[in-house]
Amino acid sequence: MSGADGAADSSRWLVLAITASGLLLICIDMTVLYVALPALTRALHAGNSARLWILNAYPIVVAGLLPGLGALGDRHGHRLLFCTGLAVFGAASLSAALAHSALVLIAARAALGVGAAMMMPATLAIIRATFTDPRERSFALGLWSGVASAGMAAGPLLAGLLLTRFQWGAVFLINVPVVGLALLATWWWVPRRVAPGGPRWDATGSLQLLLVLTALMYAIKEPARQDCSLLRLGAALLLAGAGVALYLRGQRRRAQPLLDFTLFRRPLFAGAFAAACLGTAGAVGLELVMSQYLQLVEQRAPLAAALVLLPLSVAGLVAAPLAGRLLQRRAPRAAAGGGLLLAALCTAGLALLPPAVPLFTALRLLLLAGTGVGIAITVTFASSTIMNAAPPERGGMAASIEEVGFEFGGALGVALFGSVMTLAYSGHLLAFDFIGTMPGVERARDSLDELLRVAATLPADTGQALRAAGVAAFTAALRAVLLGVALLWLATGVAIGASRRKQPA
Repeated sequence: MSGADGAADSSRWLVLAITASGLLLICIDMTVLYVALPALTRALHAGNSARLWILNAYPIVVAGLLPGLGALGDRHGHRLLFCTGLAVFGAASLSAALAHSALVLIAARAALGVGAAMMMPATLAIIRATFTDPRERSFALGLWSGVASAGMAAGPLLAGLLLTRFQWGAVFLINVPVVGLALLATWWWVPRRVAPGGPRWDATGSLQLLLVLTALMYAIKEPARQDCSLLRLGAALLLAGAGVALYLRGQRRRAQPLLDFTLFRRPLFAGAFAAACLGTAGAVGLELVMSQYLQLVEQRAPLAAALVLLPLSVAGLVAAPLAGRLLQRRAPRAAAGGGLLLAALCTAGLALLPPAVPLFTALRLLLLAGTGVGIAITVTFASSTIMNAAPPERGGMAASIEEVGFEFGGALGVALFGSVMTLAYSGHLLAFDFIGTMPGVERARDSLDELLRVAATLPADTGQALRAAGVAAFTAALRAVLLGVALLWLATGVAIGASRRKQPA
């Protein structure tokens, strides 16, 4: 290899490292609040609904804006969009760190979503333009997927480390210096390329997509409310349906639609999108419920809880680059189906593993690692398949489709499994007859954290009985969520594998 070739080679990997730093921030922010949620809830006096919207405002905004912003990068250049997104992300992180109420934090999380929506398609489009060799690109995308998996799983660990010394706002404040360094590195080392061209910015379509996602998440969460209203549920579903119809009609009228829906006619592409969406939904649901269980039931400190979840990130980081090479030697659908099956079996094992079994801690860590490996394979399959399906001039559009899958999956995981957790917890709690006669217990039926605060105000024997009931109910809710995640992954893997009969991989 000549000196010039060596320099060019190292430059490619440097570009990958710089874009991966932005991706790492984005993915950490998807999960960093799971461990910080109990402390945040106490500081801001946030109710159950506010907590879920604090978690969901970020992925909903990202998913809603991604198609339009991906096209904007195709039209005006992905480096410019990436730098702008970094600046917005940094400013929003500072606002979130200083938030004094749940409403302000929800707004700051939405602003974080705007910055992330600018950066995410740009990272993949820059990688696609930088790595022109298909084999090298598959390996680079495997590394990208590993960073994404590690970021999502490392979010709780970072929160645990920060919360040992600082207030909950530190989980956002840490983003600011990283953003500054990434901005300087991007401007200095990432080459400026001529924008390949793309459709015009569609503000109306982006707002319609945001409306659809918000209404859909509201509809999913409504059944878990104590004052559930069929009228509100029906109105949310009607609004979501109308938004979908308007969005599709608007896209059909555009000369260059933001999303090429004809790609979904290919079973392999549709399977990759399903893998991205539902794989992420299950992973988010698992981390959401386990991080709370470890702190509220097992009474672990935030850092100790995060360390239990660490095998997810370590396994994902190691397995994703290897999965990129695996996809070159095996049928993609077979690899994705196998990854989801492995993740489903390990998650079901987590649900059914009794705490009294010998080596319980070691077995739980092993099952979490197996889950991380399975999801890393799935995410790599989704990234590689979707990015290789689109022509180079629509790299931003392809990246947007992929990231919509990941972010919608994240929002779906919080809404769906957050609701499953609340319903299972409330249902099991009501099975204890004495609960209904206790003072102040009404507000504790949706939240173990609130129940423990109520129990602390009661006489010793009564408070202990209430705590025991709450712990038993939340343990049952944990099993319900984990089994739900396992069934979701199993069904998705079977569907992707079955599509092999329709079209060769």
